[in-house]
Amino acid sequence: MTHVTTTIHTMTTGADPRVAGARLTIDLDALVSNYRLLAERSAPAEASAVVKADAYGLGAEQVVRALAGAGCRRFFVALPEEGLAVRRAAPEAEIYVFNGLFTPEAAAFYHEGRLLPVLNSQADLAIWEAHGWDDGDTPRPCAVHVETGMNRLGLTPERARILAQENALTGALSPRLIISHLSCGDDPTHPMNQRQLESFQELAALFPDAESSLANSAGVFLGGPFLQDTTRPGIALYGGAPVGGVANPMRAVATAETRIAQIRHVPAGQSVSYGATPVVRDTLVAVASTGYADGYHRSGSGAGVPLRHAELEGAHGFIGGHRVPVIGRITMDLTLFEVTALGAEGVKVGDFIELFGPNMPVDEVAKATGTISYEILTSIGRRYERHYIGGEADI
Repeated sequence: MTHVTTTIHTMTTGADPRVAGARLTIDLDALVSNYRLLAERSAPAEASAVVKADAYGLGAEQVVRALAGAGCRRFFVALPEEGLAVRRAAPEAEIYVFNGLFTPEAAAFYHEGRLLPVLNSQADLAIWEAHGWDDGDTPRPCAVHVETGMNRLGLTPERARILAQENALTGALSPRLIISHLSCGDDPTHPMNQRQLESFQELAALFPDAESSLANSAGVFLGGPFLQDTTRPGIALYGGAPVGGVANPMRAVATAETRIAQIRHVPAGQSVSYGATPVVRDTLVAVASTGYADGYHRSGSGAGVPLRHAELEGAHGFIGGHRVPVIGRITMDLTLFEVTALGAEGVKVGDFIELFGPNMPVDEVAKATGTISYEILTSIGRRYERHYIGGEADI
């Protein structure tokens, strides 16, 4: 076993910690632990990593370096500019761009960063054949996305068959990877999974020299033939539950905390926040320096924002061993928490309330706000002080 140590052990970025109203702690050791678990569950397939949207809001540079140090050699992003950022962090990695090519001019980005486009349409095929880069004797390396039932991106089965026939004659493209995407992988019993698998196996077989990839985070846990040659976990890397209804096997990677700006004693019969949410008993309120501008969704408000899919009681924070509920409407920069259970001596200005993390799982917060963990993480604003901790990897 070789011991590899990354350059990141403790690092602070983002807002100035002296004045920031919130902080975000990213545990790179937990990230690496999650990658290793996913790699183990993916075997004999190879586990790649999806790091689009700035590594789901957690910082692509630091995340990619930690994952590369743990042995990940293949990364996926949505846009070429994201790919260039990954290239700076992982000079030797394979980097695939999901969203394909919009214009011929886009090919310059791919050449600059040695990025590999995922070709999704006839237009993508034509642009890459005309403007793509060559890798030595290998013309126009790329991935090909085939449509198997999600109807989002990808070549139709008919177009994929034509491509396979034409490319066998011309050799104009060098597909390294054939991919598709599961629409219902988080529901292991959904019949769509088997239908997509069967369609994908048929289409991938048309390209015998390319590897195949179907499984996202949820697909990793479907196992068996869903694993193919390489898996593409995303949310599970960052601590989100890959499958609903069962215990989450992943470690929490991100902890978001908000700083208390003021403590208020609100007598029974008064009200709080926009909309004048009534207070029915004497209440101790902590006014925290985070709001929906920081990605703390207004739909998590304890009252006044009826949404069909949000929990009735709203979101909670965690402080001093207590879960504390949001009270009143979440505003742009401030959120009110009821901290009566802590007492006036148990909480003070400057203390931090955990918004999500090890005590408040991100999936639980997502449920309370009527959304999914992906949206919670990718909505994190720029006003957080960011701490990166850990970063050693045994390979």
